[in-house]
Amino acid sequence: MEKQVKRIGVLTSGGDAPGMNAAVRAVVRTAVGSGVDCIGIRRGWNGLINSDFVHMDASSVSHIIDKGGTMLYTARSEEFREESGRAKALATCRLLGLDGIVAIGGDGTFRGALALSRQAAAAGHRLQVVGIPATIDNDIGCSHYTIGFDTACNTAIACIDKLRDTMQSHERCSVVEVMGRHAGYLALYVGIAVGATAVLIPEHEIDFDRDIVEKIRRARLTGTTHYMIVVAEGAGSALEISRRIHEETGIDPRVTVLGHIQRGGTPSARDRETASRMGHEAVISLMENRGNRVIATRDGRIVDLDMEQALGTTKTFEMDRYQILEALSTSRSGVL
Repeated sequence: MEKQVKRIGVLTSGGDAPGMNAAVRAVVRTAVGSGVDCIGIRRGWNGLINSDFVHMDASSVSHIIDKGGTMLYTARSEEFREESGRAKALATCRLLGLDGIVAIGGDGTFRGALALSRQAAAAGHRLQVVGIPATIDNDIGCSHYTIGFDTACNTAIACIDKLRDTMQSHERCSVVEVMGRHAGYLALYVGIAVGATAVLIPEHEIDFDRDIVEKIRRARLTGTTHYMIVVAEGAGSALEISRRIHEETGIDPRVTVLGHIQRGGTPSARDRETASRMGHEAVISLMENRGNRVIATRDGRIVDLDMEQALGTTKTFEMDRYQILEALSTSRSGVL
């Protein structure tokens, strides 16, 4: 018979994402409500290495579901990448009597969790881990959706709508750089939602004249005097794009790099609800001795997947959305 889980840890690692607090809250309250002790590990894997932890109960996570960021703080840990660093982390796990860990973050967080579980098994210590995908980039291969994406999109849209007001007043071109690391999900989603003139994403090879200059020219011929170009950070520099637009058209664009503002703010209903469901399922997975799993969304359902297989999954970019953008852009209609 499998050993009953008695005490678990929960941590957030890597870049913060709106909804992480909702996931922490769900993990803690599901565990406590099921008679399982819960320990909060602060500052990600660094906290496990340095014994930075706090005992958590239901009241510990009151009034955090509507807060951005993460109450447990987050950090990246180079030391944890090394076997010696993970050995220190395992020493903390033994000290605390942890049976499992729920790790909230991205691919790097999951790889670290799997490496820790394997190293624990080699040392004769059973430690089950479960990952919850949380990143505004929405680039986790095994999950259709990641916590934080919807809020980040809404934040970017609100900012761009305000920029568009002033660009229209001054008849200017605005080049806006959004986050997303090496993925264009955020840029494309936002670009469609704001009616962008053009969107540059790393998944689509850029022809500068076709994808930007010609669209601006056609829009101008149909009477448009202001233009919105959305650039994914992985597709190039907004400053460089702006410079080339000026050289090719004579227009003097204004550049806005939204940066880390996209990571903050009150999480949306979708992120709160998804995070709550994922956090609940993560604890159930551990209680049912289904460790080394990733909690993911598939066609709107919450599922748990083998972590090793999940890490080997490649996400297929939905280019049909780019075609929708093309059909609706100013290159054809002449209006935003």
